[in-house]
Amino acid sequence: MTLTFFLIHLLLVTQLLFSSISLARTASTLSPSAQVSTQSWQILQEIVSENGARPAGSSSERQLLHDFTNRYWSQSTGLAVNSQPVTFTVKGIKKHSANVWITFPGKSEGHLVIGAHADSTGEDEGSQGVTDNGIAVALLLALGQQLSTMELNESVTLVLFGAEEVGLFGSQAFTAALQADSRFLTGAPFPTAMINLDTIAGGDHLYIHSPTKKTYKRCDKDDRYNSSASVRDSLMNVASANSLPFQLHPAYSDYQEGETGEWSDHAPFACAGIPVGYIEATNFSINGRDGYDGYSQTLHPLLWDCLDHSEKTACYPDRERRWGYIWHTEADRLDKLNQLYPGRLRTQLNAVTELLFNFLTSDKSLQPDGN
Repeated sequence: MTLTFFLIHLLLVTQLLFSSISLARTASTLSPSAQVSTQSWQILQEIVSENGARPAGSSSERQLLHDFTNRYWSQSTGLAVNSQPVTFTVKGIKKHSANVWITFPGKSEGHLVIGAHADSTGEDEGSQGVTDNGIAVALLLALGQQLSTMELNESVTLVLFGAEEVGLFGSQAFTAALQADSRFLTGAPFPTAMINLDTIAGGDHLYIHSPTKKTYKRCDKDDRYNSSASVRDSLMNVASANSLPFQLHPAYSDYQEGETGEWSDHAPFACAGIPVGYIEATNFSINGRDGYDGYSQTLHPLLWDCLDHSEKTACYPDRERRWGYIWHTEADRLDKLNQLYPGRLRTQLNAVTELLFNFLTSDKSLQPDGN
């Protein structure tokens, strides 16, 4: 080895060493919220590369529920990770899924459940379930590692639901077990609040919802239904205090201001009498296929056959096929989303993570009340 080659090699090694030290220092100086958001983004890449689409009852859904929770919860927190089998039938075929959760004990009798569904749909269209709902799963996996280092006032349960896309089977099974014996299921009291994370990035706007005042049709008993906006309003107060870009959608004919339907995992909790809040990225100002229901997520023209931008609807509703949908389509892929919206997913992920952290560390994060 010549002296010149040796000196060049030494210089390169030294530069790499200092670069690694600099990166480590940068990571260590990040706020806990920023650390969780950064790790969530890394976990999302792993979900996409290792699992891709995760149809309910599939091996890829089971792999996510088992392998990723073992990797990021069991091995990192030292706490018990629990699971509940979920059996369901779709088109006459019996299938098997699961719910997986971890509970972090708090000092008070308060108990917050934060949930996200692990399955996806639209695989035949090319969807990888990135926004619906891989990014929320990644956030809960990363959040669990951080919560294990924190002193919590209320107990917090993080739960990944199976089989949401085919009928909310996971969250229905979980709430049924909660009502039977919450302490046996989670080691904590019956929940005083629930936050649902479903499609927390991708759409044009970040919203926080509460249930409709009218009892959801899926509820068995009207007297248990909880339409309280207390969790939603507490989250909005935290967002406002920290200048985070969340909003309530305005009132429309089918949905009053800030209210949403029964199509996600918050619904069984509201039916069980638990106050809920629901974080979602979509666009309620679009007059979509079924009106102003938030199902059309974006005004990006590439996700419409023909967009009448001034009216925020399709040029020819009877011919429109795409309707500004991201979820359940080929647009719900990381490569497509990064092309359509450079930086949007990271920005929205950062905002949701910061909202949750500030909510969890606020003095009055849980304000349970009646309807």
